[in-house]
Amino acid sequence: MDPHLLRTFVAVVEHRSFSAAAQDLGYTQSAVSQHIAALEADLGTRLVGRRPVAATEAGRRLLEHARPLLLRLDAARADLARLRDVRPARLAVDCGPAALTPDWAGALARIRQALPGLAVTVRVRGREAVLRAVLTGDADLALVDGVTAPSDPLPLPDTGTLTTLAVGEQPLVILLPSGHPLAGRRSLRLA
Repeated sequence: MDPHLLRTFVAVVEHRSFSAAAQDLGYTQSAVSQHIAALEADLGTRLVGRRPVAATEAGRRLLEHARPLLLRLDAARADLARLRDVRPARLAVDCGPAALTPDWAGALARIRQALPGLAVTVRVRGREAVLRAVLTGDADLALVDGVTAPSDPLPLPDTGTLTTLAVGEQPLVILLPSGHPLAGRRSLRLA
């Protein structure tokens, strides 16, 4: 399965348009059509309905595999690039909206102060975009948040060779209407 064809397939399904996918990928519309036809021929099944443009049942199944596969390929490329490239002094931090706490903002400010030649950028994105940025080398560090038990690691999708480190833990507060059957309890089991 050719990754270029797979990438084209994902773009067509996400854009729900051959022409929008072509524009996004920098191809002609006929090239995108040829890519989809070649992938369908390779797999022996129709992957995309044409009117309206949407994934077939087989296409939806392939999409479940395609996104993680493409992410792993991008991560492998970035990982190898890190071995050969010497980057200028920069620190690109991506984080989810709830992950950039005042403590972290203060820590980043201290890093900027201690290393004035270091260019520090911080971007707030959704969780999937944060993970993708680190895997593909677009970010050097990611701060993600989520709900876990104190002894459990934060569940992440299959990301390959990432190093994860728990850096903070805060209690989770649950708000319930006063008439709710669980409202009088001091604690709740999330399950």
